[in-house]
Amino acid sequence: MRAPSSIGRRLTLLLAGVAALLAALSWAMVTGIARQAAERTQDNVLAASAATIAETLRSDRGEVRLELPYSAFAMLGAISEDRVFYRVAAGDAHLTGYADLPVAAADAPRPGQVSFATGAYRGATVRIASVTRQVLAGDAPVTVTVTVAQTRTGVATIARDLSRLAAIFAVALFVLAVGLSAVATRASLRPLNEIAAAVSRRGPSDLRPIRRAAPAELVSLLVALNRLMDRLGQSLRRSEDFIAEAAHRVRTPLATVRAQAEIALRSADDAAARDRLRGMIRALDESSRSAGQLLDHATVAFRADDLARAPIDLADIVARTAAALEPTATMKDITILRETVQARVAGDPVLLDAALRNVLDNAIKYSPEDTTVTLHVSRAAGTARIAVCDEGPGLDSGPGGDPVDALTERFRRGSNTEGVVGSGLGLTIAREVLEAHGGRLELGPGPEGTGTCVTLVLPSS
Repeated sequence: MRAPSSIGRRLTLLLAGVAALLAALSWAMVTGIARQAAERTQDNVLAASAATIAETLRSDRGEVRLELPYSAFAMLGAISEDRVFYRVAAGDAHLTGYADLPVAAADAPRPGQVSFATGAYRGATVRIASVTRQVLAGDAPVTVTVTVAQTRTGVATIARDLSRLAAIFAVALFVLAVGLSAVATRASLRPLNEIAAAVSRRGPSDLRPIRRAAPAELVSLLVALNRLMDRLGQSLRRSEDFIAEAAHRVRTPLATVRAQAEIALRSADDAAARDRLRGMIRALDESSRSAGQLLDHATVAFRADDLARAPIDLADIVARTAAALEPTATMKDITILRETVQARVAGDPVLLDAALRNVLDNAIKYSPEDTTVTLHVSRAAGTARIAVCDEGPGLDSGPGGDPVDALTERFRRGSNTEGVVGSGLGLTIAREVLEAHGGRLELGPGPEGTGTCVTLVLPSS
């Protein structure tokens, strides 16, 4: 199965992707701006150097004179260690500098206008700046062109350094953005986590509507969840009502049919008819017991998660349960003895009655005729105990089985119960009821080492 994806992880990754894209764009923008700034700085210095040289041009006796100023080249050396080239030409005549240095000519150059160009010179890429000036030589003005060129190594170095700084800034921005994305994701999902925590703290049967302030995006989820819990609550109530009604409607007809079969058995003279009636009575007993225990088990399953706790005296429950099963015990000449003291607990009387009734019914069912079943109520070490002891065949969960672990499983019966009607749910019902009350079920041999003693242990109140 594929692991479920996390909304928080997906949102964080999405924001991290956006941060990475923004970081890359910022790096590209800063790198481009840095390169343009370095190139513009070089152009300004080249223009200033060419203009400074052009300012020193003068006419002397009809000839163009030039004194190269030191400052013109000093300002070029101040920004980098690139090589610098220059050329001064009067018309087509070369005056000084590098004669083969190309000129950055504009389409329509005007005197004093600086033109720029990029080209290759002596194996290197250079940036060229050219400016023209009219100088009066004799009777006619002469157009003098001053060209200054510089290699671009310094510009590339400056751009590379700024690009590296921009990359470091972009990475730092990305890391910061990822951290902030994680914080923002957790903050955004906190209302959803709070709702989940509020629901998880509820008991299994707590289906009240959720009343919490929530962002607008979660209102529809809360409405749908409340509607679902309302429908589920209605369904559970209908199921519980159905089980209670079914228990009544199943037990009553079976009891009536059994009573009629008992009357017919007493009045039957034919041996074959009596055998058939006895078989019918056994089948009715089995059906009644199985149906009753299945309905008891369903009732326990519905009520165990939401106990209706009330103060109960175990002696009262023992008295009522013993009185209810007295007719069944009398049919086998079994005597039910009660040894009780006042022992109060907080619990669900319906479930506790079902647990004790199933345990006592098992004791009567597995006990031989003309024996005694003892109900003993006691208190010890913060607990209240009901011990149901019989004189039956004792515990046997089969070869290698642990009586407690095996016999309390659903539909599990001992190997020595052959021929005895039963469904294997009695001890299961008792165990689940006691666990729902925070108690436990203890199984063991009788006080004299014979029979079975089943003890219901509950926390005392």
